[in-house]
Amino acid sequence: MSALCPKPIRLYPVIILITLLSTGCQPSVKNHQAEAPPNIILIVADDQGWGDLSLTGNPVVETPYLDSLARQGAFFENFYVSAVCSPTRAELLTGRYAVRGGVYSTSAGGERLDLDEITFAQILQDAGYRTGAFGKWHNGMQPPYHPNARGFDEFYGYCSGHWGSYFDAELEHNGQIVQSEGFLTDVLTDRAMAFIDEHQQEPFLVYLPLNTPHSPMQVPDRWWKKFESMELPQHRYREREDLDHSRAAYAMAENIDWNVGRLTRHLAELGLDERTVVVYLSDNGPNGWRWNAGMEGIKGSVDEGGLKSPLIVHWPAHVSPGLQVDAIASSLDLFPTLLEIANIQAPESLSVDGNSLFPLLGPEDSVSWPGRTLVSHWREQTSVRTQRFRLNDAGQLFDLEADPGQTRDVAAQYPEVRDQMSQTRLNWRETVLTELPSEDLRPFPVGHPSFSHTQLPARDAVAHGNLQRSNRWPNCSFFTNWTSEADSLTWEVEVLTEGEYEVVVYYTGDSATIGTELAVSFRGEHTGASILEAHTPPLRGMEHDRIPRGESYVKEFAPLALGSLFLSKGPGPLTLTTPKLASNQGPDIRRVMLWRKN
Repeated sequence: MSALCPKPIRLYPVIILITLLSTGCQPSVKNHQAEAPPNIILIVADDQGWGDLSLTGNPVVETPYLDSLARQGAFFENFYVSAVCSPTRAELLTGRYAVRGGVYSTSAGGERLDLDEITFAQILQDAGYRTGAFGKWHNGMQPPYHPNARGFDEFYGYCSGHWGSYFDAELEHNGQIVQSEGFLTDVLTDRAMAFIDEHQQEPFLVYLPLNTPHSPMQVPDRWWKKFESMELPQHRYREREDLDHSRAAYAMAENIDWNVGRLTRHLAELGLDERTVVVYLSDNGPNGWRWNAGMEGIKGSVDEGGLKSPLIVHWPAHVSPGLQVDAIASSLDLFPTLLEIANIQAPESLSVDGNSLFPLLGPEDSVSWPGRTLVSHWREQTSVRTQRFRLNDAGQLFDLEADPGQTRDVAAQYPEVRDQMSQTRLNWRETVLTELPSEDLRPFPVGHPSFSHTQLPARDAVAHGNLQRSNRWPNCSFFTNWTSEADSLTWEVEVLTEGEYEVVVYYTGDSATIGTELAVSFRGEHTGASILEAHTPPLRGMEHDRIPRGESYVKEFAPLALGSLFLSKGPGPLTLTTPKLASNQGPDIRRVMLWRKN
């Protein structure tokens, strides 16, 4: 398929198996073909801005371990990601613009990465790497969208765009619901280190997409106390700043740094630091109006402040300490870069939008790096960046060498530059953006033949009747206000493997719900059971919040087995109903789990 040909959305998931030839590439910096494949650790912070590190000039945040990694390796001064979470993750996983892979939203199915997209993890896995992902996935939940089906031997974390509690969180481990203990960022780092321990004798890939400083703004006292009453620095948008939100974000940033320190010390203790590449970045600009080096915009913006991220590449065996890279680079570049670092050739048929940054990791006098143009897009906003200029969504042109804060429109001074970049923007929208269909018809797959179970969370359901979400953000929500037997939830699914499935619904309800019958149906088949026990756990999360949250609070939901249901192969709505409602208030619903028999 041509990179510029529109790709139709698929009604039915397609499982693509690729066998890669061990061809090896020709590195342009140092010939490392004869060496053992390096280990790779890719760490991605969530909603951490460029300005949330002491390395980038923040006057109150201390990030000594990240600063040290940058001093001992390479730091990219002009590295750009997408404006929000899931598109960045799709781009770094595939090296292709997110819209090419069907990623256009952060929830309700729009975060899913199309199934004919190939991740670097799949290629590394095929080449013999042991692969693990620990944290926030945010590119699809149900197999084959699940990380275990996208190249990761092990997954521990959550697939949604945000999570409701960072203390003792309910997570999943290879698709099964588990309960963690401790602060989530610490837990994820612990799991990554355990994976390294287990696979230290073989090449490994650790993808560590951390959960912070994304809201809810929860952080242990150890990190909060420093900032609780601190006077924060003045900046361009101080009048719009939520000071306690910024304080919590800074505390979270210091906790991230501490965990990076734990991880890198662990590598040294195991004798792996010299042959391990550690890459660090964030997924978008800051999630609040805090200090960010005077740049325009925050998360969600396609201006500098919404897109610029730190990028650190630490590889003692190949990267000279203190390397500062000025060339513009992008999350699209990580796919080809990591493959070249691993000395692996991607399939010739695979077309990517990124460029390998490998040449920039060598001596500066050996680099021949052509000029390039980056296009950024989110929710109808599109901007264009060259090494010197940015054309914003409104068509204004900014000379970032002279005006990094985008305060003076120089379009009249450089009309040819404006016209050229405007044409680039138009061409991108008429080619790349048109690969994204106007309507998302992809169902949620059920019963992947290689997986025993499928989770259908409230996030992916459509409510009918009086049902309401616990919060307007679907990602970590549940449904409440079940007040009528006419109320229902539906999931548009496609059954991949026909057969009998055990159905389990996760619910809460007081004594008035005892006797209420819940039923699940699909294509004329149905099964159900009655609630026999009340389950009324309290909402939690507020006890750890540093500021009032926007996301849903959470609670512990109990499983209710509904019995066996035959699912015929193919698409259709899977429906949850209450044929019998014992009172005028039914249960709250978090998820449906389908376990394939045999």
